[in-house]
Amino acid sequence: MEIIVHHKISDLYKTLGLPFDQEIEFTILSIPDIHQQIPFKSPVLRADYFSFILTKEGSGVYFLDDNEFPFGSQTIYFTNPGHIKSYELHESKEAFIITLSEKFLRENVHSEIYGEFPFLLAEKAPPKKLLRSDFEEFEILYGQIFKEFKKESEYKNKILGNLFMVLLLKIKERFWTAYNPIEEGNRGSQIVKSFKRLLETEFKKVLDGNQTDHKLQTQYFAEKLNLHPNYMNSVIKSKTGRTVNDWISKRTLSVAKTLLINTPYSSKEIAYKLGFSEPTHFSRFFKNHTKLSPGLYRKSNKS
Repeated sequence: MEIIVHHKISDLYKTLGLPFDQEIEFTILSIPDIHQQIPFKSPVLRADYFSFILTKEGSGVYFLDDNEFPFGSQTIYFTNPGHIKSYELHESKEAFIITLSEKFLRENVHSEIYGEFPFLLAEKAPPKKLLRSDFEEFEILYGQIFKEFKKESEYKNKILGNLFMVLLLKIKERFWTAYNPIEEGNRGSQIVKSFKRLLETEFKKVLDGNQTDHKLQTQYFAEKLNLHPNYMNSVIKSKTGRTVNDWISKRTLSVAKTLLINTPYSSKEIAYKLGFSEPTHFSRFFKNHTKLSPGLYRKSNKS
């Protein structure tokens, strides 16, 4: 099974055969208009954008990592970046999909988007079945967003951003008031699990005597997990209470101490094994965290 990674909104347009003249940060499309052949099965991909789907009349199933979520009429659901996903449409008579980037959210909805709407980091968001009266509210909002999206205005993104904020507030009010990122991080966050597993794998290589051929930084871990660095850091920080850099620094320090005490490697060799470009950078890092140089730390622990 081939997985399309780093799938952008512009890639979605290419897949659908829709015209575009620049990188797209926000779009809203009528699903029956873009999928005229039903049933339809999408490719498997790892998108770097959010999707919000409102189905008035239709049915299908979407797959998220190892989860399967059937959906029907009068439902709403969303997916966020970084997960392996696909979907099947069995019927689609009236439905909308909004796709937007984290950049759009930060610039036009809220600068601290995950602080205001932490549920956007939820890794499992099953479709929500709405009562008719509640569904009509969401349908009106999607209709307004669709109408404004078709217009040309110098305030277009701000208008769309404000309307989308109302949509997020409605979703939060209806379904996600009790969402706790730390709780999910402790119990079932696939991203947290994958990050911690990769962290241990990389540092175990160093402990086994190997030299890493890359810098053990946020960018590297994000690339390995097929996530945008900002998004990955937001997930890790919200669900563990610590930034990615904090996790990396603490593990680097721990491994450095172990190598200084238990191996004959010089400080210079340890620096290169841990991915530091210069031994002086390693010495500065170590001293900032321990108040001792690597040499003094080794000497004090040997004695």
